[in-house]
Amino acid sequence: MGKRWLKSKGWAMLTLAVVLTMTACSGNSGNGGNQGSEPSSATETAAAGGASGAAATLSIMWWGSDVRHEATKKALDIYSQQFPNVKFKPEFMAWDAYWQKLPTLAASKSITDVLQMDAAYIQEYVSRGQLEDLSDIDLTGIVDPNVLKNLQIDGKLYGIPLSQNAQGLAYNKTELEQLGIPLPHKDWTYDEFFQWARDARAKLPEGKYPIGDTSTWDGFNYYQTAMGKPPIMSDGGKTFTLDKELFMKFYGIYDDFRKNKIVPPAELAASFLENDPQADPMASGVVLTRGATTGSVSALEQLMPGQLGVVNLQTGPAGGGWAQSTIFLSVSANSKNKEEAKKFVKWFIMDQEAGKALGLTRGLPINPEIFKELEPTLEAKDLLGKEIYDMSVDKALPFYSPAAGFSEWVDTYKKEMDAVSFGQQSIEEAFNKIDKLGKELAAKAG
Repeated sequence: MGKRWLKSKGWAMLTLAVVLTMTACSGNSGNGGNQGSEPSSATETAAAGGASGAAATLSIMWWGSDVRHEATKKALDIYSQQFPNVKFKPEFMAWDAYWQKLPTLAASKSITDVLQMDAAYIQEYVSRGQLEDLSDIDLTGIVDPNVLKNLQIDGKLYGIPLSQNAQGLAYNKTELEQLGIPLPHKDWTYDEFFQWARDARAKLPEGKYPIGDTSTWDGFNYYQTAMGKPPIMSDGGKTFTLDKELFMKFYGIYDDFRKNKIVPPAELAASFLENDPQADPMASGVVLTRGATTGSVSALEQLMPGQLGVVNLQTGPAGGGWAQSTIFLSVSANSKNKEEAKKFVKWFIMDQEAGKALGLTRGLPINPEIFKELEPTLEAKDLLGKEIYDMSVDKALPFYSPAAGFSEWVDTYKKEMDAVSFGQQSIEEAFNKIDKLGKELAAKAG
């Protein structure tokens, strides 16, 4: 999910998001560089199904922090020790640099054999024909079948999920208990969430708010899909569905909340900066809840040690929220080492030694056996992330990323809804502009 994802967790996802500060979907800042991984021993394991006898050099690229870089290089060394015929040509960089470079490589059909991929962009690269179908890799017993089903694009798998991730809500458990406000509960509905916010407002002093405002597209998409309607974008962006009745109802509630000081005023909300000790809406003590993911909640826990509780996102008749991996290893459709690359990406999530080396650098490992090995060493912040996932998975809907070519629409959505928040236009005026642009982009995609 990316570092842009959750500024309201919102879609920031593309920019964003969010929020996700690590994110199992997220990219942290780090230094870029290349380093070859030389083989050092001839140990073999059956984990990857055995490597071919022919010598091969796999190029691989990923984004992340320096901690992730070092851990990944250790894993590559382990692979070359187990399979001495395979060497690596790694390249690693920060999130922004990665997504600036990848389109250039795609245009020249020179993407690395193996590459890290994010849920916000995988649909786009699949639509360009840049990623190999990995459906023939047997992940039985490693990845939950329901998770795999949600990850498929047109019935095929284009990325091996690396970690568990889910969207939930963090809340200031300590302060809510002190104020006598009931704690949020698992599988609460949208109606219960809205009423909880109204009731909590009555017990809060001036300058404090039970929930935050929302102006990004994914916040409403959660609501629309929870109510049993299609996602806003589907079929690669060819189908666009923005339900006006639900849109007017959802944002009408938030408009009422602004008037009644249930959410912060627009000027204050615009100043929030997640995970900043002074400007984070929760860490600053201004808002008692905010969006968090399995990957991002640890950063908030470090700002508010021992004070947090977590719950899954609000639900509707169809379910609610999402729980799946948002960060993957993919294989280039133009790779000349496809079979070797496929063996490697499966090994990456099932080898015990690699699992220990990688730790939580890409979130909670998707493989339950690896997680079991690491669990005794986990800190409270990491266990909160697992709690979000466990609470979310049974009601989770698929994770819906923006369709290719919809970045303009994502930005327009936020701009128009911010204008509503500041009282500069009506909800219906914003809907008409957003809906018009979405339909135009869908027609182009078709």
